[in-house]
Amino acid sequence: MNIQIHSVRFDADKKLIDFVHQKLEKLTQFGEDIVNAEVYLRLDKDQERENKISEIKVELPGGPLFAKKQSKTFEEATDDAMDALKKQITKHKQKKRGV
Repeated sequence: MNIQIHSVRFDADKKLIDFVHQKLEKLTQFGEDIVNAEVYLRLDKDQERENKISEIKVELPGGPLFAKKQSKTFEEATDDAMDALKKQITKHKQKKRGV
């Protein structure tokens, strides 16, 4: 799987990038046919409390899946987005099987 990570309005440190990579690699357990993933880590207005946004787009043969979550930390926002994607991938696989 090809993974691209973009940080908007800030420079992501290696620890955060590694964390996102690890999480995305685990998605292959749910959907082996994931072609690539694109992640946008974005800072909203700096004074807000929950100003960290994680947007994840996953390309599958049947079409793209997308999740966007906002939280206090990028790790938490990424975890929430991953949970949403896991559900979408499971539904996508069931739909493909005709369940």
